[in-house]
Amino acid sequence: MSYVELPGAQVPIRMWTDPATVEEGALQQLRNVATLPWIKGLAVMPDVHYGKGATVGSVIAMRGAVCPAAVGVDIGCGMSAVRTSLTANDLPGDLSRLRSRIEQAIPVGRGMHDAPVDPSRFHAFATGGWDDFWGRFGGVADAVKFRQERATKQMGTLGSGNHFVEICTDTAGSVWLMLHSGSRNIGKELAEHHIGIAQKLPHNQGLVDRDLAVFVADTPQMAAYRNDLFWAQEYAKYNRSIMMALLKDVVRKEFKKARPAFEPEISAHHNYVAEERYDGMDLLVTRKGAIRAGAGEYGIIPGSMGTGSYIVKGLGNADSFNSASHGAGRRMSRNAAKRRFSTKDLEEQTRGVECRKDSGVVDEIPGAYKPIEQVIDQQRDLVEVVAKLKQVVCVKG
Repeated sequence: MSYVELPGAQVPIRMWTDPATVEEGALQQLRNVATLPWIKGLAVMPDVHYGKGATVGSVIAMRGAVCPAAVGVDIGCGMSAVRTSLTANDLPGDLSRLRSRIEQAIPVGRGMHDAPVDPSRFHAFATGGWDDFWGRFGGVADAVKFRQERATKQMGTLGSGNHFVEICTDTAGSVWLMLHSGSRNIGKELAEHHIGIAQKLPHNQGLVDRDLAVFVADTPQMAAYRNDLFWAQEYAKYNRSIMMALLKDVVRKEFKKARPAFEPEISAHHNYVAEERYDGMDLLVTRKGAIRAGAGEYGIIPGSMGTGSYIVKGLGNADSFNSASHGAGRRMSRNAAKRRFSTKDLEEQTRGVECRKDSGVVDEIPGAYKPIEQVIDQQRDLVEVVAKLKQVVCVKG
């Protein structure tokens, strides 16, 4: 579908979904964002749903300003995927051992490694810039510097919520490795620190929603946030790269006889800010629950833990600021999912997937998410499908 346009105070709201299917709270958030004096465009993805300040599934283009709450507290959260030389025929009938090995290699939840992971131990891992990256930690906000030891030990860990590690197969029978995570606790603390600063600035006192507080260009607060933001986005990308290296090590050991090979990694942030140019203007484009989908750029759009995911290639649609959705999107809150569904429902909806099926992940049940096929169909002018994946192993935080 092409987009539906709703009126907004400063800019029109371009929606790649039927507005009638979007909850009123989310629609109001979109109207609120469209009132910001600095906004130059607002695109809404088909997985849109209520968030903090700005909806998840928003692409917000502003000139000379950025809203830290619209980036979210999991700065740089995103996806990575790799196609392997393995096929479905190489997989054992019982996948529980493989899931256990992954869980042993990659800490989940609030867990961390006993010691920082040394990337030089991994075959062909690009370590250029690693020392410089950690050296720049000295330049982040003083309020989080005491967290450096924790940040180094959490590098290469999954986290909780909707973060996951999966083994998947595509329709041609190829085996894929896929994972979803972000900047862990250090990104959260940096985000919360700067959101608190933004909300106290004089120019934000008259906003319709205090969670839409912004930093503006040529101020020390903006400079400090941009420094920490881009560092945290880099942390998130390194975090996924380390996890993928750990996952490859597990696969190499478990399928030693098959001698698995791995194609280049596909990686895509979906909670981040990028400097991009549209209509002759240099803009700060915030994708909160959206991926970049420039012409020919690969992206990953996951469904839920029982429905599968898509590898896509961007079509470069400028109307969406070269963006696409970041996943299926929730259709009910975590608390609502816990009230509605049981562990029996979870077992039924994840049949055939080696994964947790206990009460701790009921809020991640497929029924709590929008149908991924519908979400993909609504953005045929934004991306083309390259591969459809179905998970056979899913490790949740």
